[in-house]
Amino acid sequence: MIGATGPFVVVWRYEVADANREAFERVYGRDGDWARLFATAEGFIETELLAGGGGIYITLDRWRSWSDFEAFKAAAGEAYRALDEQCAALTVREERIGAFNVAA
Repeated sequence: MIGATGPFVVVWRYEVADANREAFERVYGRDGDWARLFATAEGFIETELLAGGGGIYITLDRWRSWSDFEAFKAAAGEAYRALDEQCAALTVREERIGAFNVAA
């Protein structure tokens, strides 16, 4: 179960068409639009983008605590939704795999 304190990671999986890979990597990468939005929040650590074969990507969004992530969503919900809408055309499919506590 996700606790209110302690580091955790939100994991997403994406399928991206060949024509959109460059733009996707720019927006979802370590210094991309998502990371810059998250960086406006207290407790954001980093975003890591992993690339697999066939246009499959995984993002790992690291946060200091679940509470920090929840505070970010409350404060930046509208900006989050707007960026999500802007990015929808970059992916064929996206799936939130889950949020995971960092094991000791």
